[in-house]
Amino acid sequence: MAHAESHTALIWKVFGFLSLVTIVEVVLGIYKPEALHLHQFLGTSWLNWIFIILTLVKAYGIAWYFMHLKDELTWFRRAIVWTVVFLIVYLTTLILIEGGYKFDRLAPYIRWN
Repeated sequence: MAHAESHTALIWKVFGFLSLVTIVEVVLGIYKPEALHLHQFLGTSWLNWIFIILTLVKAYGIAWYFMHLKDELTWFRRAIVWTVVFLIVYLTTLILIEGGYKFDRLAPYIRWN
């Protein structure tokens, strides 16, 4: 019975952590602090970087606990995690570059008044 209770406690801890990260994301998305939203780093705002990092943390936590990666062999975990990290970094870079290009090209056609 203690084995089942330990799993239940772990699930609630992971749930609490993921909920806390989600609440932080939602609060930042609603209020958009000017210090984070209007200042840029590597082509995008600090707020976007925070969202990207928090999303990666949530994805890693879900894979680690609910997809049972913590019980796998070290080389297998590394193969999966590093492949996914590479793909996410690559796709994020592409999105930021292409989004900036599209914004620059469409800016003359947008009226702000």
